[in-house]
Amino acid sequence: MIKNIRIFLVITFIVFMAGKANAQTTTSGANTITTAVPFLSITPDSRAGGMGDAGVGTTPDLSSQHWNPAKYAFMESEMGVSLSYSPWLRTLVDDINLAYLVGYKKIDEMQTISSSLRYFALGDIVFTSEYGEFMGQQSPNEFAIDLGYTRTLSDMFSGSVAVRYIRSDLTGGQMIGGRESHAGNSYAADVAFYFYNEFRANRKDNIFSAGINIQNIGAKISYTEGVEKDFIPTMLKLGAAYTTELDQYNSFSFAFEANKLLVPTPPADSLTGTGVITGSRYHSDMSVIKGVFTSFSDAPGGFEEELNEINLSLGVEYWYNKQFALRAGYFYEHENKGNRKFLTAGAGLRMNVFALDFSYLLPTQQNHPLANTLRFTLSFDVDAFDSQN
Repeated sequence: MIKNIRIFLVITFIVFMAGKANAQTTTSGANTITTAVPFLSITPDSRAGGMGDAGVGTTPDLSSQHWNPAKYAFMESEMGVSLSYSPWLRTLVDDINLAYLVGYKKIDEMQTISSSLRYFALGDIVFTSEYGEFMGQQSPNEFAIDLGYTRTLSDMFSGSVAVRYIRSDLTGGQMIGGRESHAGNSYAADVAFYFYNEFRANRKDNIFSAGINIQNIGAKISYTEGVEKDFIPTMLKLGAAYTTELDQYNSFSFAFEANKLLVPTPPADSLTGTGVITGSRYHSDMSVIKGVFTSFSDAPGGFEEELNEINLSLGVEYWYNKQFALRAGYFYEHENKGNRKFLTAGAGLRMNVFALDFSYLLPTQQNHPLANTLRFTLSFDVDAFDSQN
């Protein structure tokens, strides 16, 4: 038995449900939902990271692959590439990092292809036996590769499908519970739609946009041979945004987003008296599709608890002369479902070919593992570069 379970504590309970420990000590009835490979749900880019993690319904940008690939249909440029980087959980450790590389290319006026690579490095982990004996050192990592296809369905509407390969190597083949472990593998798909409408009102240009994305519809994942498998973070995201100009130089965007995990809620008998989940493999025999539909009505606390499982994001973005941006936002998660509540801020600078964005996360709780999270994004407009040559 591996004594060092730091991997699962860091990933499952801190990265995805940061603030859970605080919720357990301050509230009763905490019933958080945990999944495997929660790195898929981490905001990878700086723009959405500065707007309270709102991105599914905002105006198109290069990082749309994560939020809503259907937005690529309304990109002005024909081709672009973006790279994002975030040092993760720096208040706890100094060697966890998330990198995100994404690009898209318009085939014609109706079709766009896109792809991304998400890489999550967990630093160095020392494995020991139950007797404290050294069993080896590994560098766990996880990654996901996406390929998306977007098609314009009308002048204001588009749809997209993205397929994804997921690999999660957390143990390096170490023995767990007397069984040999291996890297977990899974396949998933996203189905997304996007509405984009430019219009004039009061002699000003305005944009209303909205999107929906069902993410990570895919197979369960396992790290050992056997019947026990974990759900991946299948999620429903709904969002909308409104953009209006004050004058020819200044404009504001306001965004709202709601998201919910489409995996089963832990049953009442999976909780101890203190509200701590005793295991993450509840409903291990349930199919993925059944889990999606069950997730809307299986909370032990009934409809009120189902509502508590919806996370909310609010964001605002200001642009000056379409070159300099300031952003702010707020993310809310109920205290019994993870208790992540934080403010965000960000800035962006857009030049002819390059764009640089930055965001900063400030939790509303003290001693929060996500405190001072930074994200950096560098974007490259290939179409603009070619036009200069």
